[in-house]
Amino acid sequence: MNENLAVWNGYLRPDGRKGIRNVFLVAYLVECAHHVARRIVTEIADDDVQLIGFPGCFPSVYADTMMERLATHPNVGGVLLLSLGCEGFDREGLAERIANSGRPVETLVIQQQGGTRKTIEAGVAKVRELQAISAENTPRVSMGVADLVVGTICGGSDGTSGITANPAVGRTFDRLIAESGTCIFEETGELIGCEQVMADRAITPELGALIEQSVEKAERYYTVLGYGSFSPGNAEGGLTTQEEKSLGAYSKSGDSPISGLLKPGDQPPGPGLYLLDVVPDGEVRFGFPNISDNAEIVELIACGCHVILFTTGRGSVVGSAISPVIKVCANPETYARMADDMDVDAGRILTGVADLDQVAGEIYEAVINVAGGARSLSEEMGHQEFVLTYKQFEPAGPACLPVRSQR
Repeated sequence: MNENLAVWNGYLRPDGRKGIRNVFLVAYLVECAHHVARRIVTEIADDDVQLIGFPGCFPSVYADTMMERLATHPNVGGVLLLSLGCEGFDREGLAERIANSGRPVETLVIQQQGGTRKTIEAGVAKVRELQAISAENTPRVSMGVADLVVGTICGGSDGTSGITANPAVGRTFDRLIAESGTCIFEETGELIGCEQVMADRAITPELGALIEQSVEKAERYYTVLGYGSFSPGNAEGGLTTQEEKSLGAYSKSGDSPISGLLKPGDQPPGPGLYLLDVVPDGEVRFGFPNISDNAEIVELIACGCHVILFTTGRGSVVGSAISPVIKVCANPETYARMADDMDVDAGRILTGVADLDQVAGEIYEAVINVAGGARSLSEEMGHQEFVLTYKQFEPAGPACLPVRSQR
């Protein structure tokens, strides 16, 4: 083992995974409980108590799976579930699965509790009680890159993204994977035109074929909708075609072999590079695959990502609940305007002040520092954006996640 590899203290969970944060979640199970959940979080006023939730009243296999994966994420130490009382979410089933993961969990039903004020009061008391239980029962252990899952997303892309921030993240991915880390990139709707080159990097021919099919699915989906992932802001930032945007987005993946194809909530079975398919299966039923970058961040976190690398040329200020978001700014002019929100200035590649390897090294160090407890700028700003909507996916088959011996 390389003695120079970074080591820090993490939080050991009963399933053997390790977290870099010990977040406590207040999770609402329908929009009607959102206000009460938010008031509980506000009154506690603790950065480690964060708000997530699902707004829909009707049951959803996708939402149920996502909420379970998020509530049992290695960065999460305990959960308070907030129900109105008449929604379709299986609150008892979700609570049981969280409890089976070894985390403390409680459920409050507003209709049973007696309304807004009584539920807020009870919720604040429950969170503090469960936080104490979690703190007492969560050991600190050594943690390293081999324990990390790192995701990446690009948002507010412009003409600089594909030549500075994105390829720098790709090189960071290659380094993390060489040190037995796990990395996830997405999304197939922004990789149209890159399917063959990704298939060529797959560790099995069967996986390569599935990657091509997933991108073809995304192209059909967008064709039915009548628009794709190319936004007005992309054009204003200098991008000219979907192909140009796709190549820039693709460069975030680096050069490592692709070990598997995930769907939201799937857990990588081992180290390596994975592609996350966020475009729903079946007929077009739910509109745009992800209504904002925040929804994609949530899906990456549901796959186990401890840290998210967010590249942006135009500028984005979002963070997330559960896992820290590290901003890598592609454009030097954007960085000059928005330095308070940007963790890494990749625009220096464009001005000749730094090269790709130097910036990739800075991104790597930022990942290690944040994993070790340093707060990203989005965390410092208190960003906890969260979006979860309706979707539908078929289970991933064995060819999507080939056994490690085939690599």
